[in-house]
Amino acid sequence: MVLASVVALLCVVAGVLGLVRADAGIVREQRTAGGLPVELVRADGATGRLPGVVVVHGYAGSARLMRGFADTLARRGYVVALPDLTGHGANPHHLPQEGAAWDAAIQRDLRTAVDLLRSSPLVDPDRIALVGHSMGAGAVAEFAAHDPAIRDTVAISLGAEGFGRPQRLLVIYGGLEFPGFRTAAQDALRAGAAQQVVEVPGVEHISVLFSGRTHEETAEWLGAAPGAVHPRDRVVPGALLLLGAILGLLPLARVVSRRTPDARAPAAWWWAGAAVPVAALGAKLAGPLPLAVGNYAAGYFLIIGLVLTAAGRRRPRFERVPATGLVLVGYAVAAVAVPIHLALTNAWPVGDRWWLLPVVTLCCAVFLFGAESASGGCVGRHALILALAACGLLAAAVVGVAPGFVVLVVPLLVVLLAWQAVWAAALRRRGAPGWLVAVVGAVVLAWPLATALPLAA
Repeated sequence: MVLASVVALLCVVAGVLGLVRADAGIVREQRTAGGLPVELVRADGATGRLPGVVVVHGYAGSARLMRGFADTLARRGYVVALPDLTGHGANPHHLPQEGAAWDAAIQRDLRTAVDLLRSSPLVDPDRIALVGHSMGAGAVAEFAAHDPAIRDTVAISLGAEGFGRPQRLLVIYGGLEFPGFRTAAQDALRAGAAQQVVEVPGVEHISVLFSGRTHEETAEWLGAAPGAVHPRDRVVPGALLLLGAILGLLPLARVVSRRTPDARAPAAWWWAGAAVPVAALGAKLAGPLPLAVGNYAAGYFLIIGLVLTAAGRRRPRFERVPATGLVLVGYAVAAVAVPIHLALTNAWPVGDRWWLLPVVTLCCAVFLFGAESASGGCVGRHALILALAACGLLAAAVVGVAPGFVVLVVPLLVVLLAWQAVWAAALRRRGAPGWLVAVVGAVVLAWPLATALPLAA
């Protein structure tokens, strides 16, 4: 445990120093225009009328997710606007359902961000460009097609929903993305909407944002001054900070140490096989929650948890370690929220997310307590239940029962489940009660879901 403590501390220190270094030479200004949160980024000491670029995140993304592009482009002579679109990040407004209202909301946000740049005394209003990812890629292509003042546009991971005809459009996609993104890029090229298509090898839908090739192609297309690219200046330190936070719980778990762990209960893990299809269908009942995709996931986890808890033999014993349990839960919140917020994407709740967060956490806690109960405290059976749940969620999306976006969420969910499993094993080894293992793990699952997925109307 001493070694784990030392490694955790070193990772945290290295991560913090790396994040501080990533901001060196960069000036950030938080603005709100027409209810739209926008971060303006430029190089320190930049003078004159500089070209501007609006960098737009995708579905379930945020301005913070696109900070790497701001770092690259600001250091190469641009003023960069990073908006949090309706329903995303720090924007408390709800995104309408798909259709005309959805498109209108996104286009309105883009217009607000572009107008904000054009009104800045630091920006040349005649030199505005657009960059977008996924949902944002389609949005910027459509916006540029109707604004002749926008000359250069970059669409990363463009979907098949339509793209208009911007003046100059570069389409970038990852070599490991779903085939539909390759098809959409080639269709745009054949239709004359795009002048160039670039495949970035070895990356998928999210990692394409952190590829040096993606950043270099984007900067060259926009005509930025020569310079270095900075796609991973935050991701690497953030990963170190996150690793330190994960390892830090291992010695902290000693605060719940008892002489012996709870005796293993008889396992009922096979109930997971029956619970998964029931949950996949029954999760539709969670539709009223105003959290796109997250409402389905919360209902899915809740139903599986209820079935497994009923089938298992273990029942919660809330008299155990209440004070130290709060310490562990508080640590879990900080360990999840701080690294993600500082280095990856927005993880601070706003608006209705404040009440959605405890609701989603409760659903995840029921699921994880059910997994504890049905697995009988066995690490292998616990892992099998988590794997069945993840596979069931993916299958539900493939057959059309769950929202299609779940297909892109499941890989990230698997990472969170693996993280939770590591912490669960450490707490279980120290004799932590099942309810505490479940609540701490629920923070790992629920916090990213409740803060990253879009607020829905």
